[in-house]
Amino acid sequence: MNLDFDALFPDGLSDETANAIAELLQELCFVWEGRYYGQLARLAQQRQADLFDPDPPWLLNSED
Repeated sequence: MNLDFDALFPDGLSDETANAIAELLQELCFVWEGRYYGQLARLAQQRQADLFDPDPPWLLNSED
């Protein structure tokens, strides 16, 4: 999905409007993360586990 951010975020907003929208988006993110924390944490844990090699380095096959 490609979004046209220039169309979504027009120029010329007042300081108050920009601040209100920023606060709304921040609150939306907090609620989203709270609602889906388990799923987000599970995915982060899976991604972290993929980076970890459980075999000690001395058990790896070395071809010296």
